[in-house]
Amino acid sequence: MILIIAEKPSLARNIAAAIGRMDKRQGYLEGNGYLITWAFGHLFSLCDIEAYSPSPDGSTKWSMQNLPCFPERFQYELRKDGNKQVDSGVRAQFDVISSLCNRPDVDTVVNAGDADREGEIIVRLCIQNALKTKKDLRRLWLPDQTPQTIVKALTEMKEESEYDRLADEGFARTYIDWLYGVNLTRYATLKTGTLLRVGRVIVPIVKAIYDRDMAIRNFVPGKYFALVSRELTKGEVVELTSKHKFEENERRQAEELCARYNAAGAVVTSVKNKKDKLHPGKLYSLSKLQNVLGKKYKMSMQESLSVVQGLYEKGYLTYPRTNSEYLATAEKDKIRQILANCAKLGYPVAFRDSKTIFDDSKIESHSALTPTYKIPQKEQLTQVEMQVYSTVFRRFIAVFCSEDCVVSKTEITIDVKDYETFVLKGMMILERGWTKYDDYTQKDKLLPPLEKGDPVNIDFKPTQKETSPPKHYTIETLNNYLKNPFKDEKKAAKEAADGEEQIGDDDSEDYRAIFEGLELGTEATRTGIIDNARKSEYIDLKKDVYTILPSGEFLIEALTQMQISMDKYKTSQLGQALKRVYRGSMTVEESVSLACEEIREVFDKKADVDVTKDSDTGFFGDVVATCPYCNREIKRFRSFYGCTGYRDGCKFSVNTAICKRVIPITLLNELIEKGQTPILEGFISPKSGRAFSASLKLENGRAVFVFDARKPTPRNTPIYSIAEGEEIPLPEPPPER
Repeated sequence: MILIIAEKPSLARNIAAAIGRMDKRQGYLEGNGYLITWAFGHLFSLCDIEAYSPSPDGSTKWSMQNLPCFPERFQYELRKDGNKQVDSGVRAQFDVISSLCNRPDVDTVVNAGDADREGEIIVRLCIQNALKTKKDLRRLWLPDQTPQTIVKALTEMKEESEYDRLADEGFARTYIDWLYGVNLTRYATLKTGTLLRVGRVIVPIVKAIYDRDMAIRNFVPGKYFALVSRELTKGEVVELTSKHKFEENERRQAEELCARYNAAGAVVTSVKNKKDKLHPGKLYSLSKLQNVLGKKYKMSMQESLSVVQGLYEKGYLTYPRTNSEYLATAEKDKIRQILANCAKLGYPVAFRDSKTIFDDSKIESHSALTPTYKIPQKEQLTQVEMQVYSTVFRRFIAVFCSEDCVVSKTEITIDVKDYETFVLKGMMILERGWTKYDDYTQKDKLLPPLEKGDPVNIDFKPTQKETSPPKHYTIETLNNYLKNPFKDEKKAAKEAADGEEQIGDDDSEDYRAIFEGLELGTEATRTGIIDNARKSEYIDLKKDVYTILPSGEFLIEALTQMQISMDKYKTSQLGQALKRVYRGSMTVEESVSLACEEIREVFDKKADVDVTKDSDTGFFGDVVATCPYCNREIKRFRSFYGCTGYRDGCKFSVNTAICKRVIPITLLNELIEKGQTPILEGFISPKSGRAFSASLKLENGRAVFVFDARKPTPRNTPIYSIAEGEEIPLPEPPPER
């Protein structure tokens, strides 16, 4: 008897339907020599810190006494509910799995988790915790959930051991994320008195949005003069913009150069026309599909993933969590069959055997998203499902369309003699081809009918323009950044402006970043992490634009003050370690040790006397000084030091960081005792971004800047350090978990 353990009930139902003639039992199905049961996603989770290092008083209240925690051996337990009790449904289903695993007539146990590292360990954990005797272990790997694919995959199952490296990568990722999340979340929360979710991937994602929004907020536009001519020639306006730019105070020089250009005149020196084929966009990876759905339908990543996952479970689309836009060479026959189905529906398709479509070197685990043999009727899908399905389907038709899109490309070269050459490019669609089925927006201009030797009317004038601030991240631009956070910014901006990549475009740099582990998060995890950042109110998503929220600003600035660096470099370093685990060049233990070293540094800084003296701001609720106005205790609150006598009118309050400079307890006490500090370095103007130096003086319970009389006061520098509208809350102990 063969026991199949599916990751979810929906997959179990699809496998049963493919096998046929199976009877329903309590928590499983049976028939035709198979038993099929299921998990509900994760049945097991890693134990919490208290399982390894209980608090001395037996309390579950968070404290520094059991931090940091680096387990010698990680332990799992059945998933608990909100009351910290094992979920009754989870317990009941695991009992079913355990009973079936140990049935005497079961000789083979099959892991039917989703075809990725997460699905691999979800079912492995069930088997490892349930199985009491040795049995044959197999892996059912499903690129889609159609009956044909399931039946074929059941005949081609490999030994479970062949997926050990995938499992190792999954376990390493789980352990590393636990170490970061548990240790640094507790530390940052105890420090600030505010629950701060610190994670290996969530923090650099929030920081990217924070950095971009700060750049926009603090942007000071610069004015300049451009040389522009807009004149009619042969009934069409010909716009020419010089590459030369002039500062705001250089108008006279700009006018002089315009005069020389206009006196020289302009003539067409070259006109090139050629017919060419316009290629469609590439097949979709998950993130590229989410980019399109976000831009076109304002669909959040979580919503689009949910719909794609549902279409996969219904058998209409292939496995969704793919990072590739290419197909495997082994899938050619399957693609031919799908194309035959499309042809029966009247679509003009033909099989194309091209390296620009089939390329094993650009596939890590799963091929690009495509439709399956199973094509739904319109009434079988909701409106949103149809939007998602048709987007994938139409791209598939475009890639294999037998009708080429033929265009006429024009390039006109205009010369302003002895000064500058201008090149105008345009395109006209002659035969629509695949554009009848998939979206294409023509970006090229229609050009005037000019010929070589034609004079061009020009009248260059200095035109005042302003530099533009960076743009907020959108679903598309954030996804592109996370896939390759080290791509040159100018190159990335140009690619974003040019639009979607077409078949044949060079994407080797992006795939190298993915395969080396440089990306932030993965296709399988990124959507959930971004959604968690939204639920935590760190970031906001309106239409398809991300912005930072006050809680997100506090998260990033608080971590900076605590010297907790969770940037793209460290996250990518650990991502690369996970890839090495997958390739077998690093063990799980070695990758976990890397994370432990990084985390230990945070706690070592706290213990280092010299560093503590310069940067320690204490923990939430700590008594740090005595108030000079009312002699009551001054405590460390969320982001400031405040007097506990505020109810009686005491207004003493000093931020733990002023203009980006940390104010440690030692400096606070010096300010209280002497009334004024010496000149301090490291303040950053919030408007200009420039560094400046100043003393701090205590005045009416606030810290006021005092500047060197011999030096000018920095522009746009605030007078008081206290944040606007910030009130001192009632003193309270650090929060319980």
